[in-house]
Amino acid sequence: MSETTSTSPELTYEQAREELIEVVRRLESGGTDLEESLALWERGEELARTCQGWLDGARKRLDAALSQGDAEQPE
Repeated sequence: MSETTSTSPELTYEQAREELIEVVRRLESGGTDLEESLALWERGEELARTCQGWLDGARKRLDAALSQGDAEQPE
């Protein structure tokens, strides 16, 4: 996951995803000045990295569980 000052390491996948949805909604609705739009974009990138980190971790856990299950099956 991203190590930034504005992304809490305790942010859950669901929290990051919900905030990312809100950021995208605000960007798509327009009405923000350039500076705010850039800040929203940067925050969205941080949140996307956080979500990807959670998904990558989940994939590793699933792969490990599947590998362990295959190793325990009798031939």
